[in-house]
Amino acid sequence: MSGASHPWKIPDTWVWVRIGEVADVVGGGTPPTTNPSNFDGGTVPWVTPADLSGYVQKYISRGKRNITTAGLKNSAARLLPKGTVLFSSRAPIGYVAVASNPLSTNQGFKSFVLPAELDPEYVYYYLQRAKHLAVALSSGTTFQEISGRKAAQLPLPIATQGDQHRIVESIESYLTRLDDAVATLERVQRNLKRYRASVLKAAVEGRLVPTEAELSRAEGRDYEPASVLLERILAERRRRWEEAELAKMKARGKAPKDDKWKAKYREPDQAQIGELSTLPQGWVWATIDALAEIQGGITKGQKQKPGEVYREVPYLRVANVQRGFLDLSEIKTIKATEARIDELRLISGDVLFNEGGDRDKLGRGWVWGGEVPECIHQNHVFRARIYGDGMLSELLSWYGNTNGQSYFFDEGKQTTNLASINLTKLRALPVPVPPRAEQARIRETIEQHLSVADNALRSISAELARCARLRQSILKWAFEGRLVDQDPTDDPASVLLDRIRAEREAAPARPSGSLRRTPAWQGDRG
Repeated sequence: MSGASHPWKIPDTWVWVRIGEVADVVGGGTPPTTNPSNFDGGTVPWVTPADLSGYVQKYISRGKRNITTAGLKNSAARLLPKGTVLFSSRAPIGYVAVASNPLSTNQGFKSFVLPAELDPEYVYYYLQRAKHLAVALSSGTTFQEISGRKAAQLPLPIATQGDQHRIVESIESYLTRLDDAVATLERVQRNLKRYRASVLKAAVEGRLVPTEAELSRAEGRDYEPASVLLERILAERRRRWEEAELAKMKARGKAPKDDKWKAKYREPDQAQIGELSTLPQGWVWATIDALAEIQGGITKGQKQKPGEVYREVPYLRVANVQRGFLDLSEIKTIKATEARIDELRLISGDVLFNEGGDRDKLGRGWVWGGEVPECIHQNHVFRARIYGDGMLSELLSWYGNTNGQSYFFDEGKQTTNLASINLTKLRALPVPVPPRAEQARIRETIEQHLSVADNALRSISAELARCARLRQSILKWAFEGRLVDQDPTDDPASVLLDRIRAEREAAPARPSGSLRRTPAWQGDRG
């Protein structure tokens, strides 16, 4: 292997080779699935890349399904010996595991059957380090894939046998401690997320702060219950409708002669109280239709009408509207008329709800804070613009992201993988409304609790990212020969390479598609 092909510098006692020079590169196959005899009652372990998704163990004995001996015979799958290193070659590239017993794979793997001189665990860790080298050898349009011929060209640093064993032991020593740290961080992360959720749940159920009713009794004063607040909100709702209707009539040049036009006003949906939980004293149930104007958004790909003037403006998509925050890292633009821009322009305080997607996206949202000038929203993001100052935007959004989720899941239209909710269903969302003074205390207390939790979560995320970088650094140092000290009494890797080559040359000729009779790893691992 030429020096120009060496990915990085290694110790003088090591040697670079192409992996196909020292290992058999074996693909896999899938028996015809229309023939039950290829699978029913199968005893041959059969592994697919999906079996390694989220798989964290080093060794694997079987996948989700077995195939029969007939299925093995009727496909390109081959029975691989114990110690074979499995490497997913597509969808995605880079999953690695070691066969703990004879098994087969589908065509999503290029597996490496190793000689006795190569420790499969050494190669297992090396392939994690060298994933980027494999990706660089891949090709494809629909998805990237590495062929058997290309996989055979993957550079491999052969260390002395002593170094191979010491490197594996050292890597595992470091990674065991690192994995323990990651497990602890992830456990704290989950606890903080549960704590965050419990704070929000307590808030929207009236259990986070003393209620106005309780304080008024303790302080000997009166308070304004939410029922009175709701009356003001409804009055503001009607006022806005009348103002908008008068503007429309004025634009048409038709002034009203009397008040009969006011009869067209649509009263808001009523919350079905009998189906809802009991609220704290002073609270009231109302639908979001009573509290806010609900608006759909713009549809991407609509044809432009001749003669109309369009201009490009930023707009929010489902990906931008997360649960409890906005992800504004990528804001796309869309062309719209001036009238449409005026209709859909977001203003600070607008509450956003996702119309659909998978279940995690349904109904999730947060509050627009005016972060991007002249921003509008797409049709899959609904906007709720609260009437007056009767309901705090944050409280409405927190409720939608917590207790309100059950409503979205129950009322949303469900398909196999997707869910959606229409404007009519969103308008009927029942919302608990606390007294206005209590809302302010709830918001302040929530923000205090979430500030502490969110700061801790950010710190944990940073530490998890640091652990991921450290893991890669450990692998990098290991295969540069910097993780362990070399033993000068070890035979150089060139001696191992000569022995491997001699064994391969002496091996009997093999028929096309069969495995070379290469001895499996002699150790007792896995």
